[in-house]
Amino acid sequence: MINYVSEKIGIEIGGPSNIFRSLIPVYLNAKRVDGVNFSNQTVWEGDIQAGNTYQYLPNKFGYQFISDGTNLSEIDAETYEFLLSSDCLEHIANPIKALLEWKRILKSNHLMLLVLPNKKNNFDHQREFTSFQHVIDDYKNNVNESDMTHLREILYFHDLSKDPAAGNFQQFAARSLDNINNRCLHHHVFSEGLIRNILEVTGFKVISIEETETSFVTIAMKN
Repeated sequence: MINYVSEKIGIEIGGPSNIFRSLIPVYLNAKRVDGVNFSNQTVWEGDIQAGNTYQYLPNKFGYQFISDGTNLSEIDAETYEFLLSSDCLEHIANPIKALLEWKRILKSNHLMLLVLPNKKNNFDHQREFTSFQHVIDDYKNNVNESDMTHLREILYFHDLSKDPAAGNFQQFAARSLDNINNRCLHHHVFSEGLIRNILEVTGFKVISIEETETSFVTIAMKN
């Protein structure tokens, strides 16, 4: 993957991400990385502004888009030579809609590097994996970010001992009810099978999926 992105221009949905600074050092090798975040203010990045402000390394900047991951209408089709996303898709209520939009802005026969959490060692470990049919239904029903279908499940099974930033149960419940503004909820819990299915149905060819203790690291190509 590193050789593939060398001196190429890519985009990241929901970053910057430490994994692309060190473990998978895409940032060091790319010519430029632009970024997409859903709001001018996020839990993870604080205050951000659109423009040439996407600082992914101390001396490297790309263009910062402020947009939902399901609507990248500011960006022309087949603009980018690679696409990155780490620990973001689980925060999107309609992952198929998002992936179709990500595919649209990626050049044909170019790669996406997608990192998703492995529930084994995070606060989702008590939840069931999301079914492929459920994700298909979300797409058919054009579910958006106001969707709270999983709220009861999340409140019941979320392991707060593994999520100290969420505070106590009352604080976590209040934050969850305001998810439209903070986007902290994990709508879906991904398995390797679900990842393969949603990528194939959206027109990506899976090159590899590596399971670690914390993540599923997937490389896929736009067909």
